[in-house]
Amino acid sequence: MSTKGSDSRFFSTTKKGEIHELRDELNSPKLPVKRDAIKKVIAAMTVGKEVSSLFPEMINSMQTGNLELKKLVYLFVINYSKSQPDLAVMGVNTFRRDCNDVNSFVKDSEHPSPLIRALAIRTMGCVRVDKIVEYLCEPLRRCLKDDDPYVRKTAAICVAKLFDLSPELCDDQGFIDMLRETISDANPAVVANAVAALSEIAQANDNPDEVFEITPSVLHKLLAALNECSEWGQVFILDSLGGYAPKDGAEAESIIERVTPRLQHSNAAVVMGACKVVVRYLDLVPDVDTRRMLAKKLAPPLITLISTNAPEIQYVALRNIQLIVASRPDILHKDIKVFFCKFNDPLYVKMEKLEVLILLVRDATAEQVLGELKEYASEVDVEFVRRSVRAIGRTAIKLERTAERCVNVLIELIKTRVNYVVQEAIVTIKDIFRRYPNRYESVISILCENLESLDEPMAKTSMIWIVGENAERIDNAGDLLETFVDSFFDEVAEVQLQLLTAVVKLFLVRPESRALMERVLKLATEESDNPDLRDRAFIYWRLLSSDPEAARTVVLAEKPVIEDDLTKIDDALLAELLEHVSSLASVYHKPARSFCKKITRHNDQAAGRDDDGDDQGADDVYVDDKPPKSSSAAPPEANLMDLLDMPASGGEPAQSAKLPVLLAGSDPKAGGLAVSGHFVRRDGAVMLDLQLENEGPESDLGDKVAIKLNKNTWALMPAKAALQLDEGLLLQGTPRLASFPMKIDPANSNKGAPPSLTMEVAMKIQKSGHVSYFNVPLPFHVLFLEGAQVPSDVQGAWTAAQAWAAVDAAVQPWPASAAQVLSRRNVVPVGNDLYTLVTTTGSTCLVHAAQGRVQVRCAQKPVLPYVLDAIVALLRDAAGGGAPAAAPAQQTGLLDLF
Repeated sequence: MSTKGSDSRFFSTTKKGEIHELRDELNSPKLPVKRDAIKKVIAAMTVGKEVSSLFPEMINSMQTGNLELKKLVYLFVINYSKSQPDLAVMGVNTFRRDCNDVNSFVKDSEHPSPLIRALAIRTMGCVRVDKIVEYLCEPLRRCLKDDDPYVRKTAAICVAKLFDLSPELCDDQGFIDMLRETISDANPAVVANAVAALSEIAQANDNPDEVFEITPSVLHKLLAALNECSEWGQVFILDSLGGYAPKDGAEAESIIERVTPRLQHSNAAVVMGACKVVVRYLDLVPDVDTRRMLAKKLAPPLITLISTNAPEIQYVALRNIQLIVASRPDILHKDIKVFFCKFNDPLYVKMEKLEVLILLVRDATAEQVLGELKEYASEVDVEFVRRSVRAIGRTAIKLERTAERCVNVLIELIKTRVNYVVQEAIVTIKDIFRRYPNRYESVISILCENLESLDEPMAKTSMIWIVGENAERIDNAGDLLETFVDSFFDEVAEVQLQLLTAVVKLFLVRPESRALMERVLKLATEESDNPDLRDRAFIYWRLLSSDPEAARTVVLAEKPVIEDDLTKIDDALLAELLEHVSSLASVYHKPARSFCKKITRHNDQAAGRDDDGDDQGADDVYVDDKPPKSSSAAPPEANLMDLLDMPASGGEPAQSAKLPVLLAGSDPKAGGLAVSGHFVRRDGAVMLDLQLENEGPESDLGDKVAIKLNKNTWALMPAKAALQLDEGLLLQGTPRLASFPMKIDPANSNKGAPPSLTMEVAMKIQKSGHVSYFNVPLPFHVLFLEGAQVPSDVQGAWTAAQAWAAVDAAVQPWPASAAQVLSRRNVVPVGNDLYTLVTTTGSTCLVHAAQGRVQVRCAQKPVLPYVLDAIVALLRDAAGGGAPAAAPAQQTGLLDLF
């Protein structure tokens, strides 16, 4: 047997046209020759070469007792089963024999037979072909009752895969009932896998309790298996326990006692799962002292998690700690020093530690925390410094006794004359004034000394508010405000609005400033084109003209006292998030429904969708709705190494390609927002993926944007015009991703205009109201629909299509894996180098793509050149030949397709 290191030679070959040689070697009776040939095929498949023509020979090679060869052949079958479903069925009989043949590997003492049986049933579950489902039932039923626990635990997971392919068949054949019985298995690994499979099936069911209900007897079995199964099995069991409702306080206390040893586990996921169960059940424990004692057990494991060397684990732990501390603030308040930032902490960890510090700070620890925050304000990272200064103000708002000390620290920071520190401190002091009116106004003179250094809108707005609110105390308030009036139209809308209100306040307390007020009112009503500013100015003018006392009552009304609500979570939302500790919901601090969407299951094309993308009748399941960092789908090989119980090679995951720039942030029309992006097809829809980066003077552009597409040839329009960014605010220097799903609406078709593959997009920043315009190229292949029907007589369909219009083009160089390239873009291979596709315009096309040439036939002539150009571009890009020189032959009459 060759060593592992020598297998690299199979990837270094440069031979051309070796399919014939490989076929001969695969048919060789000599085992070493056949083994090397199989490795060559797998190597060629891994690097993207088209070797599906060797499917029959590879299936024949499966009939061997050599486990190494079986694993490799199974890998090949999984890879090509989608593109060659009919050939995949050829291997079913071999699968079934491996599942049932307990003596097939006795001759090889190094590999016991249960491995073969488990590998076969695992492979059948991984072959995502509907035609194979009927062959899977009997082997799966046998494996669920197999004598070996390794086979049984593999079969349990396979039930969930079968359910994903055919929920009705899985239920009719009684596999869900068999899974429930498997929970009583004597082997804890089998129990854990059964729980994992039932949990996944339950999530896809409208009534989860019908699938997986934890009764007292099931609870006892789960707790018994918890101490003996693997760490990932413990994660699944703990997750299921988190959804169980104890019948009384004694049962809740008993479960907590059985779960608390998991808090000392070395795996962070197990620890967080145990924390979720403890937090979930604590309120049900009736005795206060017992509850306090159990709560104290949470502190050491949480501290251990944030002391680890893995910053990613620290981040997730800190996000979950914020929820736990919000519900039980006494758990960690004595360990506040643990959350002090280290110099080598990543920025995202430092930010979360600041949030926890604000939650935990008390009067007794305030001095320590303020000392730390003051030190953080001298760091080099600007965003961290801003957050630290802001945290000082939030501490003052939270703790009244500490407010004066916080103000003194902010004054010391202002005296450093560091521009961004000064501006953030002024914003923070404005909030302190709101929280404690008429208490710390003695520092206003120090703030006014830094008036000329302000260049950020938030700082200017805060300073103007302070001057206007305290106009009686500031002798030269009019002069200070006049400095902003001189550059009135150079300021952003927020500054203009605040300045307008401030000069009205000044006039009401000092009537001698009438000239300044009238000047600003005239600027706002006669020269401004901002409707909000103009309307407010008219309201003030009419109030002052008709009833000055009413104006005084409105403008100088007592302000409500503010609180620090940045870390405050609604009680109902907090309770929901605590039920999902250690999940994405607890990291995002949002319920799952806000960042996930419901989509139909594996065979959703049969369920049908209306034009708005609404599901009609298929089973629903939550999936992540975040746009991927790359528009291209991962190759099938990427997830196949799991079959061999081996880690995938290649080290770090590939980085996403940089998105094309659509609008530069320096462009005056951009409003300070740089835009990059492109159209892709994902989840059965056209998506416009945009990367937005705030490069303007405003530190925060909010988290809501809206887009609109001008009427276009293809009738595309956003399915949802407005979008709230899940990744957070548009802060300076922090790129955010937004993904807009598109839909086809004939009302958005520009009938009579020349066809175009350039989409004109208007985007509005909801906070500032700024609208920018840019063009986005539309790759025509994103309009290829999933689920193109394969003709029963492929060659006959191609011959019959001779009456259709046709175009063709040469492609050089030709890619090695043309079938894979096209099938990933919904161009479905049907055999003999023929393909079929359907576009969103309803056009069905047949494509012949052989070495060096592409021909397209379509009954609707206008769409032909676009289909041809798209396919040629895909093939040339895959071959590294660059973009084709495209010149559509005919572009008239295209709108008739609608």
